[in-house]
Order: sequence, then C-alpha cells, then structure tokens
Amino acid sequence: MSDDNLVLHARDVRFDWSAVPIHWVPGDPVTTHAMNTLHLILPEGERWFVQVFGQALPHIRDAKLREDVLGFIGQEAMHAQAHDGAAEHLAALGVDPRPFIAQIEWLFRRLLGDRDGTEEQRHQWLLERLSVIAAIEHFTAVLGQWILDSAALDDAGADPTMLDLLRWHGAEEVEHRSVAYDVYMHLDGRYLRRVRTMVVVFPVLAWLFIRSTRWLMAHDPTRPGKPRLRDYFRAARAGRLPSLRQLLPAVWRYLPRGYHPSQEGDTAQAVAYLAASPAARAAS
Repeated sequence: MSDDNLVLHARDVRFDWSAVPIHWVPGDPVTTHAMNTLHLILPEGERWFVQVFGQALPHIRDAKLREDVLGFIGQEAMHAQAHDGAAEHLAALGVDPRPFIAQIEWLFRRLLGDRDGTEEQRHQWLLERLSVIAAIEHFTAVLGQWILDSAALDDAGADPTMLDLLRWHGAEEVEHRSVAYDVYMHLDGRYLRRVRTMVVVFPVLAWLFIRSTRWLMAHDPTRPGKPRLRDYFRAARAGRLPSLRQLLPAVWRYLPRGYHPSQEGDTAQAVAYLAASPAARAAS
C-alpha cells in the first residue's frame, strides 16, 4: 500500500487484562518489565503529543497534512488509553506505577509544557516541541517495526493479549511514522534544530527506559532482583528485546539532510497486522 493513499484513523480497541500474569514473558522479568516501561512512560507522552499537535493545527496550510494530523491525534489518544489500562493491571498485580508516573507527568506537563512569553517566543517553543516529537516518533517507528518482527517473543510464550497491544500500537506507529516529521518540516524544518534535538532525545529516552525498568523490578512483589546489564544483553541476543546494534544505527539514520521517515518500517506489514489484530478486528 502506498503511504500517500493511507487514511489514518483511530481504532477503538479494548483489551481484557484479567488473565495476563505479572511476568507475561514466562521466566523473564527483565524483558517483561523493560516492555512494561511503555505503560508508565507513553500515556503521558502521548497526551502531550495530542496537546502540542492541537496547537500546531491552526498553522498547517496543507489539507492532506492536516487530515494526517487529525488521524495521528486520534491514534495517539487511543494509545494513551490502552496503556493506561495495562498500567492499572500492573497496579492490580501489586506493582502500583503511580509514583513513577507522577515523575513522567512532571516531565511533560511542567518541563515540556506550555510557557509564557511573547507570541514569537511561544511559537518558537511550539516548533522546539514539534522537533522533539519528530525525534521521538522516529524511535517509536523503529520500535514498532521491531515488535512486528519479534518472533522470539512468540517463541518465548509471551502473553498474546500483551503482544497484541504492543503490535497494534507498533503497527500504528509505523502507519503514521511520517506525520510528526512532516509537520515539523512544514512549519520550520531547520536542520540544525532537528539534529540538536535528536542528540538530546536519544540519551533521555534511554535513561527513562533504564530507570523505569529498574523501578519496576524493584517494586515487583515477586522480588526478581535488580536488572543487570548482562540480563539485557542475553534478552537482546535472543531477540526478546531490541539490541544496541538495532538502536544505535537508528540515531545515525535520522541525521542526514535527506532523511525521511518513509525510509523506516514496512507500511504493508503494519496494515496487514492491523487487519489481523484481535483487538483491532473487534473494534471494527
């Protein structure tokens, strides 16, 4: 399917978490909680995406891009809702994520929230935040393609409901991977800002995911112990987590002037999964 012919729309998915165990990758709490970081970090971030894109909408002059932004906003809002449900299930299992989520709320609502100033200063802050979203969306597309390809999680016996959440979300990230970048290029497009933002965003994302995994492991009532670096490398070698060999080159792919998100991911594969996803099929 051509990306130009793709019409983005939100899918009103629902997930039944009642049978999902605390370690939904059997015998692998590190992989489980490394993935569970998404339920702690993403909902607040995605609500922030929706807020910032809502502020950008009046400035968008291209009709197709405006339509894509509206589809993006609907999808991101649904992602936040779905991961909120998974976070509530974690709390029911004895891992109450609210103290950590409060820190994520501070990051997006205070540090990256709206700022006072002149009209020009507020507009520049909007452009700065759009460049941050474009950089983040590059990685969500990379991770979305990874989870679509991750047969090792099926082989490990990962819970099918959780896998469907991650793959539905990942497929939509691949589906709308160009929108944030196209909005940034439409409204600003400065190359140095784009590169500078990526240099900041990648280490911050890495730090957040490491910190969140450590927090979840520390508050897991089964007391699985502290996550060790060798546990990550073992899971990555087995294909249960993305490896540094997959993540680090993704940074460099973003940096050339000729980069465009359409170079990442497989739209046809994403659309095919969305047609087969149990949750997406039930929503349609």
